[in-house]
Amino acid sequence: MRDIRSVEQTLSQNLSWHRARIKFVAAFIVALVTVKNVNLMEIACALDGKAKQSSQYKKLQRFFRFFELPYADVAQCIVKLLGVAGPWQLTLDRTNWEFGRTDLNILMLGIVHQGIAYPLIWLVLPKAGNSHTEERIAVMEIFIDLFGKEQIAHLLADREFVGKDWLKWLRNNEIDFRLRVRENFRVANGRGQLVSVWRLFRSTRVNQPLVIEGARRMWGDEWYFSGCYLGSGQYLIIVSPTPTDSAVSDYARRWEIETLFAALKTRGFCLEQTHLTDGERLSRLLALMAITFCWCHKIGEWLHQQKVLKLNNLGRRPQSLFRRGFDHLRRLIVNFSRFDVTEWLNVIKLLSCT
Repeated sequence: MRDIRSVEQTLSQNLSWHRARIKFVAAFIVALVTVKNVNLMEIACALDGKAKQSSQYKKLQRFFRFFELPYADVAQCIVKLLGVAGPWQLTLDRTNWEFGRTDLNILMLGIVHQGIAYPLIWLVLPKAGNSHTEERIAVMEIFIDLFGKEQIAHLLADREFVGKDWLKWLRNNEIDFRLRVRENFRVANGRGQLVSVWRLFRSTRVNQPLVIEGARRMWGDEWYFSGCYLGSGQYLIIVSPTPTDSAVSDYARRWEIETLFAALKTRGFCLEQTHLTDGERLSRLLALMAITFCWCHKIGEWLHQQKVLKLNNLGRRPQSLFRRGFDHLRRLIVNFSRFDVTEWLNVIKLLSCT
């Protein structure tokens, strides 16, 4: 038994879309959780209704080809589902894979939360390789237009997301950040000589953070550096626009967006198995996945409040909150013989943004 109407009713409270679109999104979410795969042929098998699989598949194709999705509504819905007031720690990263000869490349901004990032804003890049400064600025400007820059505690990003113009734009827009820099970047030492930035940290012990006193010049501007030696000749070095003692520990949360990518891909919805290669269609798919992901994670948080699972020998949870919620929701949906109405109503409440 699958009570899709309750999903429709809850979504209609969160999204002011046409009833037919809400009905489709509700059916898609339930089907996605059922088959654990974003491949449209797989989704078509699980869509509710009497129509043949071929008809359901064509319906899916029409949606992703023609429906103009209000992404601002999706972002607002995700923030409400998050249920945590800003300002937020934001993390920016990119995931990519190949489908045949086509490179699929997604630049995503998320809110770090409970060991994972909630997907908020994304761009499907029409190319392989790193993002450009203009593309990063576009993502940040969308966030600022929707929520305001006062809702940014700071931005976290890896070494790919560092450059003179990018840092200057962040500073000019008064956005705090913790960005990892490459070890060979040239900065001024205490005597004003340009040296590779790793040399500022060569006396540190493994995993013992050091905050460099005072600003150091890089690319003609003054910045603050923190970092530590990781061992095996590797350094973790963080640049920020203001002095802070927590730069290294803050930056450690950047990894939460990697956990999100794993949930969207092999550990959850198998994003890499989509055959959608058009950028706009892939963006529409990501929007529906984002809502589904947030619902599953909220269920996982709720289950964790009901019962805390014992940590394994490595001191980690045996399941992530997302996976715990995802598996619980799937069991409810596919359990035809003994459908738990009370439990279903509980998880439906977690989809509500009100």
